[in-house]
This record gives sequence, structure tokens and C-alpha cells, in this order.
Amino acid sequence: MPPSFRPSPVPLIVASETDLGPLPRHDPGLTRIRHRVYAPTARWESLPPWDRYLGRVHALAMVRPDSVFCLESAGALHGLPVFGEPRELHVFDAQGQTSHRFGDVVVHTSRDHRPITTAVGVSATRRCETAVDLVRALPPAFGLAVADAAVSPRQGGTCAIDDLVAIADAQCNRRGRATMRWAWRRADPRAESAGESVSRAVIEWLGFPDPELQRTFHLDGFEDRVDFFWPGSRAIGESDGYAKYSGRADLIAEKRREDRLRRHCGGFARWDWADAVRAAPLRQALLAAGVPLVRPPQAAMLATLRANPRSLGPR
Repeated sequence: MPPSFRPSPVPLIVASETDLGPLPRHDPGLTRIRHRVYAPTARWESLPPWDRYLGRVHALAMVRPDSVFCLESAGALHGLPVFGEPRELHVFDAQGQTSHRFGDVVVHTSRDHRPITTAVGVSATRRCETAVDLVRALPPAFGLAVADAAVSPRQGGTCAIDDLVAIADAQCNRRGRATMRWAWRRADPRAESAGESVSRAVIEWLGFPDPELQRTFHLDGFEDRVDFFWPGSRAIGESDGYAKYSGRADLIAEKRREDRLRRHCGGFARWDWADAVRAAPLRQALLAAGVPLVRPPQAAMLATLRANPRSLGPR
């Protein structure tokens, strides 16, 4: 069975299909996504940046159905992490001799073979090859998040780390080899989110010891699994803050869970995505929880967190 791609997060309207009523460009309820493709304005403006990007990918597929998506565009379709709203749409031309661009679309060529996946009329480079391309191109912490997602069953991952390494080693492109080797050594199928993966990179670069991932505690008749655990200091770390809890009942349940864990551990740290990419708040949270620094910080690696040059906005 062919794999399914993520669908467009909003309905898309092609102008040529509209026979009645005002032209879409004159309708205040519609927003132009690209030439002849529109989306309902209210729904479009409510989307997070990574979903707006996925909508842009589907809009291009509607007007250029022969496109073969790659890099972030293929990653968005496969459900791999997308950081902010990438600047460009990326397509692959297996027959082309030189890369070029038109508008916000970059057409890539390569001497390396790229297996293609097609589903519901949309084509993209295969998930494992897409992950390798993104790990090569992205800042290291974001590349680690993609590698984790590619191999983690909890994130829909279907690739093996050895397969990713083999794909990368077989490619002619030598760029980013050191970054990829760093990511392959750390990719972990237990990772559950991009926030956890980026946090793990920052924890290393700040100089803290490596944590255990997804440690389970059996406390007071409950089974509680935590993102990070440091046995030496019996400290627990949770990387998503309260953002992943959607309602009051969820918040209450999480507060009780945290209270339960605090009674049985040496320290408890909680941080969100912004704390991780700024690094200093994460450092303060872990020190307050009793996690020791065991090596000097890696200033050059921490500097890679400051911006994602491939994104239009926040990381």
C-alpha cells in the first residue's frame, strides 16, 4: 500500500474551477496562496507557520501536479518536523543539469538517485532519503529532531538508523558529513517530539550529563513516564511545558502527576520550546533541579540555535 501524505490543513480553491460569484482575488474571505489558488482567510490566518507551509506545498501540487517535492516540502508531506515556515518550496528534477529557482520555488538536481513516493497524485522523495537531506541541510539540533522522527515509531518513523547512515554514505554530496555523523550517533527511536530532540542537543552542549529517555515510574498506583531522568541526581525533566495539555482536566491531571513525581525524585525541571532554543533558561532550570554540569559548554554549537536561515520566522 502506498503511504499517505499529510493532507492540506485548509481547503484550497483553484480559481479556474469557480464559475459563479466574484473572482477569488476580490473576495475578502479568501487569501491567495499562490497564482490561482486560494484558501479561506480566517482558517489560513489561524494556522501555525508549519501548517501554512504544508498548505503552500499542496497549493503548488495543485497547479504543478508533475512536481516531485524534496527537502522541507517532502518533510512536511511525510510528517517530519518543520521549523517555523520555511522560505522556499523545494522540488526535485531528476533530469535537470543545474539547480534554479522561480519565485519561492527552488528546483534541485543531484547526481544521487532519489527514490520517489507517490500518493493521492502527489509525489515526493522517499521518507528516509528526505530525512537524510534535511539532516544535512538544517542546523544540527533541528537535524537531530528530523533524525529522531525518522526512526521513532512514536512519531510515525519507519526508517532504521543503519539505513539512514547507508543512504548518506552512498551519496556523492559531501556537504554536512560531520553534522550527519553527529546526528546519527544520537538519533534515538524513543524520542517523542521535536522539542525533546532539540532539548537533548542543548543539554549536551550546555555541559550536562546525558539523561535517560522515557523513564517509567510506578508511584502510588500510577505509571508515569517522563521525558528525561538523571539517575545520579534523581532529577526529572519535562520539555513541553503545559502547552501539550489542551483543557482544564488535562492541566489538573498533569499537576497531580507532577506533584506525585516531585515526592519521589530529587529535583524537577520543566521547560518549553523557547527555553530550549534560548539555552540559558534551560540551563537555569536544570541547575535548579540539581543536575550537575560535567563538561565545558560548546559555545559554537549553542550559537547554531540563534536562527534557522531556512525559515521565514520563529524556529
